[in-house]
Amino acid sequence: MSEYRKEEIADWYDQHSKSILTFILLMVKDYQQAEDLTHDTFVKAYLYYDSFKNHSSEKTWLFSIAHNLTVDFLRKRKPSVIIKELFISQKDQNPLPEEIIKIKENSYELYKALGEIKDTYRKVIVLRKIKGFSIEDTAKILNWSESKVKSTLFRGMPVLKKQILKEGFLNEEAIRKY
Repeated sequence: MSEYRKEEIADWYDQHSKSILTFILLMVKDYQQAEDLTHDTFVKAYLYYDSFKNHSSEKTWLFSIAHNLTVDFLRKRKPSVIIKELFISQKDQNPLPEEIIKIKENSYELYKALGEIKDTYRKVIVLRKIKGFSIEDTAKILNWSESKVKSTLFRGMPVLKKQILKEGFLNEEAIRKY
């Protein structure tokens, strides 16, 4: 069983690691930390492999693990971030090369705008609109109700549009594509 488990997790890693890394990176905004959390996702999947009951796809299950690990990381990190912001008033605005990741035809500007909106909006927009998860799968990943996913997406899209326009990235006609 253990050898089969290793092979299956390795296959899942090959199929989903880049997508999970991108998802985590959009939340933590630190490439090295996103890599660590991606690795931790697959370690946890290996350790809890027996709890995967195929009620959802392995991709949904892995994203759920990644989401929970990332939220835990961010909760633990919050006090240090607040202290850091008290001492450092000027934030480096230059992106790391690794942060400029293409997803579909969307540009870096979209990611910059996503980074500026509320975390709950960002999560649901990334999962639904960029990663292409269904409402049901998004609800499972975030441990929300389907109606919360729908309403958060409904509220989040205009906020994202406003942020993109505020940053001057796109004009009104270009934004209608999103």
